[in-house]
Amino acid sequence: MDIDTRARKLFEAGVAAADPAAGVVGAMGWAAAEGPEPGGRWQVVALGKAALAMSAAALKALPEDTQALVVTNPENAETAVPRDGMTLIAGDHPVPGAGSAAAGRAILECLRALSPQDRVLALISGGGSALAVAPAPGLTLADKAEVSRLLLGCGADITQMNLIRQQLSELKGGGWLLASKAPVTGLILSDVPGDDLRVIASGPTVAPIGTRSRAAELCRELGIWDALPEAVRAHLGQGAEASSVPQGRNRLIGANGISVAAMVAQGAQEGPFALEGDVAALAPRIVALISEMAPGQTLVFGGETTVTLRGDGLGGRNQELALRVACAAEAAGVTGDWRFLSGGTDGRDGPTDAAGGLVGPESCATARDEGCDPQAALARNDSYHALKAAGALLVTGATGTNVADLAVLVRN
Repeated sequence: MDIDTRARKLFEAGVAAADPAAGVVGAMGWAAAEGPEPGGRWQVVALGKAALAMSAAALKALPEDTQALVVTNPENAETAVPRDGMTLIAGDHPVPGAGSAAAGRAILECLRALSPQDRVLALISGGGSALAVAPAPGLTLADKAEVSRLLLGCGADITQMNLIRQQLSELKGGGWLLASKAPVTGLILSDVPGDDLRVIASGPTVAPIGTRSRAAELCRELGIWDALPEAVRAHLGQGAEASSVPQGRNRLIGANGISVAAMVAQGAQEGPFALEGDVAALAPRIVALISEMAPGQTLVFGGETTVTLRGDGLGGRNQELALRVACAAEAAGVTGDWRFLSGGTDGRDGPTDAAGGLVGPESCATARDEGCDPQAALARNDSYHALKAAGALLVTGATGTNVADLAVLVRN
C-alpha cells in the first residue's frame, strides 16, 4: 500500500467508526425504555450533519405513527428522500441563514405543540449551532449571522463560541427542554473535544455552559465586543440569568476518541498531542515529529483546531493546517518521504467542497509551479486554492456523520 493510500485508508476507518446509525441502533433500547403515556406518541427531532442517518435508524425502531422533523446541512439534504411523516429542512452552515431560521421556527413550533403524554427523541450531532437558529427576543437573524462570522474569525474555540451562542438563542442551552411539555431523551454524537454535552450543537437538551454576563465578558476577552451588533451588546449587557432548565435524559453514542481508537486498531499509534489550538502554533509541532519518526511509523490525531482570519481567502481549519505543515516542513528542510492528512469527518472543511488536505514534501513546490505562492496564500487565509494548485485537496463528499477532525502523519 503506497503512503497516500495508507493515510486515506486510516482517515476512512476513523470516519466509519463514527457511523451515526450504528450508534443510534445500539442505544435505542435505553432511549425507548420510557415511552409515551396513554394517548401520547413519539416525536423525533433530529438536528445536525448526521441527522438523516440517525433519524432513519431511530424510525425503524419506533412505531409507524412516529413523526420526525429532520434538520441537516444542504449537502446531505439534497439527495435525501423523506419518508412518510418526516419533514426535512436544510439549514445553513457554518454561518446561519434563512434556512437556519426556518429550521429554528419549525423546531420550536413542533416542541410547543406536544403534550405531557408525548415523548421526544432528540437526535443531536455537530453543526447544529448554525443549522437551526431562533434569535432571542430583540435580536435578528442578521445579528446572529454577524456574531457567528466574528466568532469564526477571532480564534475562539468551540466551547467559547457555543457559550456565547447559547445566550443569544431560544433553542440553545436547554431551549428544547424549555419549549417542550413532553419529556425529552437525547442521543448525541459528539464533534467537540472532551465530549461536553453542553457544547455539542450548543446543547439544546442540556443546561447552558455559562451565563449572559460571562458571555459578555468572553466577547471582550476575544476582542470582538466593539464589533458586535448593537442589539447583541445590549442583550448581553443586561446580565439577566436564564430560566432554570428542566432535566433531560441524554446519552453519548459516538465521539472523536472512538474514531481515533479505530485508527489505532488499524496499526497506527496515537500522536503525543491532540489537534487543538491555533493552526499556526500547531503546525510546527507536527513538523517536529516528522524527523523523530521511524521509517514506516504512522501517527494519528483527533480534535479540533482554530484559525485566526486575517485575509479574505477560501479554506478551512484542516486545509490551513495541512498547508502550514507543508510550508513549515519545507522551511525546516525536513528530508524523507512523508504525508500529512488533516480532514473534517463530515467531509466539509469551512465553506468549501473539500474535507481538508493531504500534503507531502513536494506540495509547496508543486503549488508554486502552478503559479500559486503558498506563503502568500496563508497570509490571506487562502489555503483552498494553494492546495488545489498542489493537487493536495482531500475531497470525500458529505459523509453523513460529524465527530470533529482527524489527522494522519505517515513516514516511509
